[in-house]
Amino acid sequence: MYDQPRANPSQTLMAYEQMLERVRYEGVYPTRERAAEAVRQVLAALGRQLTGDERVDLAQCLPVEAALPLTAQIPDAEHLTGWGFVKDLAARTGATPATARWDIGAVLAVVTHLAGPDLLARILRQLPGGYALLFGQAELRQSQPAAA
Repeated sequence: MYDQPRANPSQTLMAYEQMLERVRYEGVYPTRERAAEAVRQVLAALGRQLTGDERVDLAQCLPVEAALPLTAQIPDAEHLTGWGFVKDLAARTGATPATARWDIGAVLAVVTHLAGPDLLARILRQLPGGYALLFGQAELRQSQPAAA
């Protein structure tokens, strides 16, 4: 298992401290500790939504300290929509939905960079609608034919 190629070998593994600085920059957080708190909370919430190879491959792209909150969670039986994900994080952390959305955006912007486009596309295919915007991507859905 350890000798298999990584899902996105073109990306170099970012150190946790570098990740925290990028999240701190993205979220305009006053301290590295606040950025670390956002990383832990958002990745734990994402760990409750992701399953299978996408979960494993994403964990491999993250620094170990960031992968632990992701993989320590037992995935929920039912996936939340993107907005449900924001509301769930707000409820679990005692934050407002606006603050939770801000934290999610800051962390997932860095996760998007680390995961790369191929893995991100696989993750978004697994999750219900609304997550693409959380990852800073356009929400592209195939149009449904209109009912006659």
